[in-house]
Amino acid sequence: MRIGKTMRVGAPAPGSAERKDGSAAPDRAGPRDPGRMAGYGALLGGYSALTGVVIWALRRRKLQVSELRPLELVTYGLATQHLARLLTKDTITSIVRSPFTRFEEPAGDGEVNEKVVGAGPRHAIGELLTCPFCLGQWVATALVAARVVAPSFTTAVVSVSAVARLADYLQLFYGLAREAQ
Repeated sequence: MRIGKTMRVGAPAPGSAERKDGSAAPDRAGPRDPGRMAGYGALLGGYSALTGVVIWALRRRKLQVSELRPLELVTYGLATQHLARLLTKDTITSIVRSPFTRFEEPAGDGEVNEKVVGAGPRHAIGELLTCPFCLGQWVATALVAARVVAPSFTTAVVSVSAVARLADYLQLFYGLAREAQ
């Protein structure tokens, strides 16, 4: 995969040192590094453009986004958290993140910790794909838009995701209760 300068996957970002064992030295670039700012700007521009196109398409088709009722708000919140966490932390979905990250360690309960690699847009995408809080905005936008365009399908996806997230919480609480005994 080539984005900007040619880099091998897992290679340290330009300007960062590589240790003798081949791993990258700690990242010294801050969030306001000009290279990172360009990547963040590209992501923000992409999100804004995509959201604008969705709004334009919904208006063109004369579709309305209705207000979420309180129970729907909770369900969509659970689904958003589940999908964002699934995409950003799950072991199975690490294949999606692999061009932008390097495996660091297991994080328990089927999750992994990964280090973002690359520079510019590649680094920004890596940060988005490893941050459930960041990706949550994108997931929520997609779910709300899909609710208008394909309500039955979206209801199924949201329901399954919300139930799965509740089941995750029950598993965690069960584990805590067993440890407390």
